[in-house]
Amino acid sequence: METELDHMLLPIHGSRSVVAIPDEDHAPVFTRSQRFRQRVAACIIEELDYRQSFLFIPVFIGAGAAFWFSLSVDPSPIMLALISVCVLPAAVVLRHRQSLASSLLAAASLMLVGMLLAAWETHRADTIILDTAVTTTIVGKVERREVDARGYWRYIVALKSTANPVLARPPNRVSVLSRSRHEPIAIGGMLSGKARLSPPSGPALAGLNDFAFGAFFNGVGATGFFYSPPQSLSSESDNDAVVTWLERADAWLYRLRTAIADRIRSIIGGDAGAFAASIVTDERRAISGETMEALRVSGLAHIVAISGLNMALASGIFFVGMRLGFSLFPGFSQRWPVKKISAFAALLMTLAYYLISGFAVSAERAWLMMSIMLIAVLVDRPSISLRNVALAAIIIIALSPHEVMGPSFQMSFAATLALVSGFAFWTRWRGNRERLFISRPPLWLVAASKTGTIIGGIVITSLIGGISTTIYSVEHFHRVTTYGLAANLAATPVMSIIVMPFALLAMLLMPFGLDAPFLKVMGYGMALVIDIAKTVADWGGDATIGRQSQWFLAISTAGFLLLTLLRSRLALLGVPLILAGLAMVFTEQLRPKPDLLIFEDGALVALVTADAVATTKSRATGFVYEQWERALPLPERHVPPITRDKPDDDGEQTISAQRSYVLTDRQRQEARRQMLSAFEKDNIFTCQKNAWCAAKHESGVKIAVLSNSAFAGTACNVADIVVSSRFVPFSQCKSGAILITNNTLRRTGSLELWLNASGSPVGRARAAMDGAGRPWSLHRSYDWRAKSFDNSLPPHIENMLAAGG
Repeated sequence: METELDHMLLPIHGSRSVVAIPDEDHAPVFTRSQRFRQRVAACIIEELDYRQSFLFIPVFIGAGAAFWFSLSVDPSPIMLALISVCVLPAAVVLRHRQSLASSLLAAASLMLVGMLLAAWETHRADTIILDTAVTTTIVGKVERREVDARGYWRYIVALKSTANPVLARPPNRVSVLSRSRHEPIAIGGMLSGKARLSPPSGPALAGLNDFAFGAFFNGVGATGFFYSPPQSLSSESDNDAVVTWLERADAWLYRLRTAIADRIRSIIGGDAGAFAASIVTDERRAISGETMEALRVSGLAHIVAISGLNMALASGIFFVGMRLGFSLFPGFSQRWPVKKISAFAALLMTLAYYLISGFAVSAERAWLMMSIMLIAVLVDRPSISLRNVALAAIIIIALSPHEVMGPSFQMSFAATLALVSGFAFWTRWRGNRERLFISRPPLWLVAASKTGTIIGGIVITSLIGGISTTIYSVEHFHRVTTYGLAANLAATPVMSIIVMPFALLAMLLMPFGLDAPFLKVMGYGMALVIDIAKTVADWGGDATIGRQSQWFLAISTAGFLLLTLLRSRLALLGVPLILAGLAMVFTEQLRPKPDLLIFEDGALVALVTADAVATTKSRATGFVYEQWERALPLPERHVPPITRDKPDDDGEQTISAQRSYVLTDRQRQEARRQMLSAFEKDNIFTCQKNAWCAAKHESGVKIAVLSNSAFAGTACNVADIVVSSRFVPFSQCKSGAILITNNTLRRTGSLELWLNASGSPVGRARAAMDGAGRPWSLHRSYDWRAKSFDNSLPPHIENMLAAGG
């Protein structure tokens, strides 16, 4: 029976086997056209014959989820329902037809499913995020705890109550650090303490990571620290709570995880011990900052997380070890399916590994992938296949759609997809090559081939894994590791031969107290990996690329998926898309950098010139500044502010310290004189402690940054742009200066401004947040004074943002 595909691509009359013969006068041109169409049709038929369309199911579901999360406001549920009623039934009816219309309808329906899954997960999360920083006394139950390299404990606490003040919108859970050494409070225990809590920070710049997004889906509504060691409360304080068996099991698993991590660190010690604990239990905070930075720069940071490499090595070693053990008993091996028995045992071991991993997202993906592969062995199906990768992706997206937005999901599946696709290509090539041998090759050739295969496999695997994740490293981290291949080539054998085998033996023997010798050998391997990371990091193998266009990720990913998912020559369609993404990397470098950067707290402000960066902070360090450096990137030279600790007027120092909102005429005149004096210097801030900072950009635009709103009126009179980290009782300067308050920054997030030498001081502006209309940004619009949500902006800010973003 004819299909619409035949009519569309093949000049066929009656059936596929009857081809129209062109007229001789037009034969040369028509034949080339005909051949091209026939080749395209043959490629499409090849893809359909191998059912490659199944591989695109998670692609379109993930694209739908990503589209839903990227919107600035929640789509209307009624609109989604109406579209679902129209699209989904039509897609089901036409699912067997091979036509362009049915394919497009299927893609649309899968994207719609992704949007519905994303909407359902968001509704299910329902996390309350703290609206503004506050100091309060908290009482709660310890759900998790983890020690860092300094011996400080971080607790994940389920809040039960707050006091002094009582919060109107208390978060469900908070992450609180105790910076005082104390006896840690047990998991499941109750604690109380005075803490400073803050909402998760937003993007440092437009297009960067929004930490509130991840916190919302992790159920953590605030982060902070205790002012003093938290106090342990008796369990009677939580008698009214009903504890389910699932909660008890969860608490038991976390206690077991903590005990295992403590045991590993006590036997190995140092960074090697912390590193070893991280690849077994995913407790990473105990690793020193120096070692973590070396691992990042060298391209070995993926080893720290429990990901596909660790899970594959553990399950693979266990599987092979059991089969070798069974081979010692030939009679048993011949009577029983030892391969399936080994696969089932490895499946149980993989589950145990996942349970003690703290249910990390990367561990969840690796566990699902390995489980599917081992189940494939049990049912006599190929274990390494693209269909298994697609099935794992479908399950993960269905359970946690928000993961498609993060670098962990994207890099993990990109590497897996590239490796499996490369393995499939190599298998086909090897099969064709082996058919060339008429007789059995000589022994020396077999030995050389096996040795070359092992060495080449390590090199090619590291190369494919590194290249496949480059797109996502550039998009999310704005840098690439230039010597990552060398580091992985050196570290992978250590992980495969020393670390993971002895880690597995240690875990199996730990219940009997016989784990110490094996842990020490594992620690030796971990120390080797750290030495490799530090050596490669000293080579300077870290190239900053900068922030990319908003289309870079979508176009490059589309090209990568076509190149890896298709098996015919149609896969080459991905090459121009990847090249287009590469071209965007270069064109983005040509865009002019902003002249003024304002972080969302209103305290960190930077003036950017061609050769230097002047900030309101004395040191060019900190997490936010590092993000700015990588995203833009910024010039290396930093100009610290000129700080005036002892003003000419003693009264001003008193007012500054007390943060009064009333200045005398004399204090106001003195502040005006000092600000005007600061404006005489270009591209450097002059700061009065606890009061204000002032600077003039080389364009002539004057900027004042306030840490005391008492100086707002004076700043408005002398500056062109006024930024305040404190509450200001008015929203607009009478002088016409642009006033950016802390309330404004809560709604816009961090700002980038391009300044004008004449006319309006701001030529173009770009905000990190596109409104506060999504559940993970809704807290930004909450006004605790009015106890209501208000997402409106002052008119002059709306006009400034409308001028360009």
